[in-house]
Amino acid sequence: MTHTEMTLNPHGFWKPGQQLPRTGKKAFSEALRNLWQPFYVVDVNGQTGVAQDGMATLGTNEQPPSNGYPLLGWSPSLDLASIGDPGFKSDHGLTFAYICGAMANGITSTAMVEAAGRAGMIGFFGAGGLPIEQIESAIDALQKNLGSIPYGFNLIHSPNDMALEQKTVDLYLAKEIRLVSASAYLDLTMPLVEYRIHGIHRNNQGKIVCPNRIIAKVSREEVARKFFAPPAEKHLRHLKELGKITDEQAELAHQIPMAQDLTAEADSGGHTDNRPALCLFPTMVVLRDEMARQHDYGIPLRVGLAGGIATPESAAAAFAMGAAYILTGSVNQSCVEADTSLLVKKMLAEARQADVIMAPAADMFELGVKVQVLKRGTMFSMRGSKLYDIYRTYDRFEDVPEDQRKLVEETFLKNTFEAEWETTRAFFSQRDPAQVDRVQKDPKHKMALVFRSYLGKASLWAKSGVPERAIDYQIWCGPAMGAFNEWIKGSFLEPPPNRKTVTVALNLLYGAAVISRLNGLKNQGIDLPVAPGMVSPITDAQISSFSRRDFTGGDGKVF
Repeated sequence: MTHTEMTLNPHGFWKPGQQLPRTGKKAFSEALRNLWQPFYVVDVNGQTGVAQDGMATLGTNEQPPSNGYPLLGWSPSLDLASIGDPGFKSDHGLTFAYICGAMANGITSTAMVEAAGRAGMIGFFGAGGLPIEQIESAIDALQKNLGSIPYGFNLIHSPNDMALEQKTVDLYLAKEIRLVSASAYLDLTMPLVEYRIHGIHRNNQGKIVCPNRIIAKVSREEVARKFFAPPAEKHLRHLKELGKITDEQAELAHQIPMAQDLTAEADSGGHTDNRPALCLFPTMVVLRDEMARQHDYGIPLRVGLAGGIATPESAAAAFAMGAAYILTGSVNQSCVEADTSLLVKKMLAEARQADVIMAPAADMFELGVKVQVLKRGTMFSMRGSKLYDIYRTYDRFEDVPEDQRKLVEETFLKNTFEAEWETTRAFFSQRDPAQVDRVQKDPKHKMALVFRSYLGKASLWAKSGVPERAIDYQIWCGPAMGAFNEWIKGSFLEPPPNRKTVTVALNLLYGAAVISRLNGLKNQGIDLPVAPGMVSPITDAQISSFSRRDFTGGDGKVF
């Protein structure tokens, strides 16, 4: 729409307050960034002007008063806390609809979870791959430091070690961990169902109360359907037989979803199906509505989005599609609070979008499941794929051709196969003795355990920064990392030491808000003369100034 056409059909008129309207790119850019004030587009003698105070009168055909200007478009003030689903934020006690996702081996550290929580967001400690003792230490630390501030823990599906999954649930129940992020599930398990319905009851008003909540992270519709449904009857029956729930609790469980909140996980680091977000999210929304109609829970089901969210544009797109919240992962791994090595952070900071590749997963090796990892600077994906090819082709390591055995022992394991087996056997004798017993009957399983050991150690070498093993580093990473690096290039966020989890999150939310405001004005037919770099990274102090929230102190309260 041309300026003349808008002038002939104004939305109303605007009367100035203390300031007259301004014109030009600088004026519009400054006003767009200033979210705490409304944004008025007015006609100034045939030019497009902008104002942020005064009073607008909408929907009138009257001529503007002598000191008034035709109103061509407008946008209300925009609080960062208003972005996302209000119910999600209210239910979880959050200011912002933002999740710092769990990265295994404690890479999403207690420091990262604490920083997110104190800023009005929520973080999930990366419990996957850690022994129970380390998970318990993390629980103790967060309960002491955060108290009632929201936080959560990861519960990852462990098909090859269901005893560990059960022990993790037992720990969460004993420590009263009320929120978990369930990830990598191909189907629901007994421990997961037990966690969800433990302590379910009716309160004095007759309302069903389920103390434990799950935020499911899924990329397949068939799995999402199970999370949006009540617990399966077979699991409830088994839990009753074990005496873990009563008949009444089983009946109440039929009336709740396994998860009220579900994260549609698109093309992400680690476990992923590489689904495109623009296709996956709408599919999950349709499924959400179907399951809501079918079960009529009396509470809303919600869908958030993860995978590829690394720039203000991608965050704005997620919220524009209706995401209840956004979840980030890969970009947080290069932040100072991430519990991984400085070398890994440097490698991630140099990554581009094409520098990722799929590789065999240590926890689901025999199933052929893959994870997305960093390709640049490491040969892990190629070596992992070679090990899987050998495993799939041969029934025992002794059957492998000599040249390939030599490659595996000298280059990959840097040890003889039998010596590596002794180390692996000692580990599983403590962790899961049934795995060792199985080897006596199945030599192929022996090969699988040794190869899984290499894959698992590769992520620990990366986390610890073992220099002589840099070529073997397994670094979970999605294409979001490359997009993030392009966006922050040349800014204060480019050096890894400046990348703080909350600063990154605030820039994503703030940039998404600016883009949403800009697009709203464009949809009114307004061609705004704005300067480039509108959503380039800015400091916490600058975001505080533009949003009237105090982020320099970390809590994001309005001032």
